[in-house]
Amino acid sequence: DWLNMIYPRLRVAKSLLADDGVIFISIDDNEQSSLNLICNEIFGSDNVETIVWAKESESNSGKMKNTKTFRDVHEYIIVCYKNKRLIQFDKINEALKNVKFQTTNLAKNNSNKNGDIDRIFEIVNPDNGLSWTDEWKYDKETIDNLLRENLLWFGKDGSNKPRQILPTDDRRTVFVESIVTQGSSTQGRKDLEELLGKNQFDNPKPVKLIKTLLSISSKTNSIILDFFSGSATTAQAVMQLNVEDGGHRKYIMVQLVEQTDEKSDSYKAGYRNICEIGQERIRRASKKILEDNKVSIDIGFRVFKLDDSNMTNVFYSVDDYSKDLLSNLESNIKSDRNDLDLLYGCLIEWGLPLSLPYNSEEIEGCTVHNYNNGDLVACFNENIPDSVIKYIAKQQPLRAVFRDSSFANSPSKINVGEIFKSLAPDTRVKVI
Repeated sequence: DWLNMIYPRLRVAKSLLADDGVIFISIDDNEQSSLNLICNEIFGSDNVETIVWAKESESNSGKMKNTKTFRDVHEYIIVCYKNKRLIQFDKINEALKNVKFQTTNLAKNNSNKNGDIDRIFEIVNPDNGLSWTDEWKYDKETIDNLLRENLLWFGKDGSNKPRQILPTDDRRTVFVESIVTQGSSTQGRKDLEELLGKNQFDNPKPVKLIKTLLSISSKTNSIILDFFSGSATTAQAVMQLNVEDGGHRKYIMVQLVEQTDEKSDSYKAGYRNICEIGQERIRRASKKILEDNKVSIDIGFRVFKLDDSNMTNVFYSVDDYSKDLLSNLESNIKSDRNDLDLLYGCLIEWGLPLSLPYNSEEIEGCTVHNYNNGDLVACFNENIPDSVIKYIAKQQPLRAVFRDSSFANSPSKINVGEIFKSLAPDTRVKVI
């Protein structure tokens, strides 16, 4: 069941991924090997790596219960690239300019002219093309690995003979090693408790871990998609990172509406499903970020629920029609849908982003919806007067939308087209 669930989601994730995008998948021992096989099939083995997250600090792991074999203090993070050749974690290279680290001599400085021939070769600085030939401490394969991992130092201006960078604690903060020590499961619980109280969600990820992954892999204008939002740790991490580096990243959190147990503390606190926990966390985290950092940033978010079409089903076989059925087909829009349902349905049909500014106003008793300052203007009231139609047309929106019941009869509907031809000939008018 788990494999049937994850496989199609990863196929969709790959299709949504930017060419230089990265997917991080946290997984424990139970499904790690199976997930690796799936990722290799979907992304190709050359585009899949595995790193280890040390989820418990040394001080914490000592407090864990005794076991007969090994203590479980790690999880895996499988990293998938759409095209690994296009990936360069620039944050690592940028951090090297300011981080303090130790280096050691890479050349052997051997006075013996008959040294190890396999260790005499050229090393080229990939940033400027400068090269040095000497007898080095390691063979070429090892040196190539050090270059690939940014563990060679050519001096501040890149013109010095290369030296080896030692993997000190300071350097680990720029995330070079494949063993990640940023954040712990205990810290993840504390992050959430600080906002919502205790026992609201099981095993939330620490903000520091997610923020570290984002800081090395995302650009300041990236869109971050979390397929398994849970308590919305990723949303909090994105907001914090934006404050720290002045970024404008956007997040999209996706979560099935899993009901909370009636006996759980989260249910008693008023959260009927996991999505409500995540929404409340975003509200409180964003408020805390503004207060702690004394900044003014956009912390707004919108919540969408996946539903079926706004339109009623009008396709029936001849034998299924009856007098009662015909009375139900007077309106082509389902009776439980409101204006915003219809508006966002139109946005999706036209392919407009769902995150742009929106406002509405009352004109002669009719609600006029304006999306992104005229990208789409809509009015779904019944029997809309010509004066309101003219008001909308004079704004010359790119698109205008009405519903069929907005007009008393066919001549009224035809008149709308004439008004727009006169006042806004370039506007695309649609009646749903």
